[in-house]
Amino acid sequence: MTLPTPIPEVAEPEAEEVDSVTFPLGFIAENASPAIVYRAFCEVAPDSRGSEDLSSLPYAQQSAIRLAVSQQRDGTWNGAMLTMPSKSSGDFAGVGTIQAVRRLIEYGWNAEAPQLLLARRLLFRLLAEDNDPAFLYELGQKTRDDDMVRRNRSLLREAAAATLAQLGYENDPRLRGAARRVTERISAFLESPLGEKPWIRVGNTHVLSPDAAPPSLYTLTMLAHMPIFRHEHHTAVERIFEHMKQGLPRQDPIQVFGKKFVPQPQLVLGDMLPHRNAVEADVPFALLWLETMARLGFLKRHEGWMKMYERFVDDRGRDGVWHPHKGAGVPHTASPWAWPTFPLEDGVNPAAKYADITFRIGLIGKLLGKDIELI
Repeated sequence: MTLPTPIPEVAEPEAEEVDSVTFPLGFIAENASPAIVYRAFCEVAPDSRGSEDLSSLPYAQQSAIRLAVSQQRDGTWNGAMLTMPSKSSGDFAGVGTIQAVRRLIEYGWNAEAPQLLLARRLLFRLLAEDNDPAFLYELGQKTRDDDMVRRNRSLLREAAAATLAQLGYENDPRLRGAARRVTERISAFLESPLGEKPWIRVGNTHVLSPDAAPPSLYTLTMLAHMPIFRHEHHTAVERIFEHMKQGLPRQDPIQVFGKKFVPQPQLVLGDMLPHRNAVEADVPFALLWLETMARLGFLKRHEGWMKMYERFVDDRGRDGVWHPHKGAGVPHTASPWAWPTFPLEDGVNPAAKYADITFRIGLIGKLLGKDIELI
């Protein structure tokens, strides 16, 4: 007896990846602050610039000028490095040097601007592999304990390296040396048994071992702006990517140094953008995470992160401008890492209150290699 020929199953067609992203350059040009206009033309839609010189635009930003003129003669802002302006301050009162420099970079200021040149010397000094308490700035006021001095110098070293990489000093041997030491330390940790089980029990609390050396948010920023270095250390960078794909532990990132338990919110212990709730909780942080992943070449390789980016694209109106979901207010961030990126708007034009997010969505699309369709 002849058996009937089975009917082949027809696979459902997969959704094709969109190779282009629309970008409302006209809206940005007419409504956004000078810094966002400059970066939109230079980084998202460079072919539309023509022969017009836009290099003076970032220096017309009122908030950038206020920040720049508050620099002190020694090159610092407020004799500090990582401090954030107080929430009650409507300006930049109390801001630290690394935060101020990163903010001016985000405003589009050139690395040769006098304020950034003056701060550069201090940042390069922070790269030194030493435990000199004289270079702890505001972190030195808290303790002189050797373990804490070593921890705080390491934190400032990575933050300074990230800032110098953002300024474009990838080829400087001092930065490359610091980047190599940081990367080797992280790679050795991730390869070791401690990388799989970095937690120790102290009393009734699980904390990170003092020898644990996971990547920090500043490490990711540094690597994101050092493409040549990433290529040369491809294996170590891939190991970091594998580490970042794992789920976040339930424990808070607290590390023990001597007898002190120190919160380490800058440490990356897994996927820091695991679901939509994390995006809604801090939209500027989410966008900076996606931008950093795009610069690292990780975004396209992570389905979850790509879906979150595509959700941002879908949340825009027909005019290409992003709007929050109903019931949600204007985004804000509590993250020191994301603070320099948001808001870049001065708030002068109410129509531009979502220009920050709209610009960042277009920038990520450009970094992903998508065609930018201007509307």
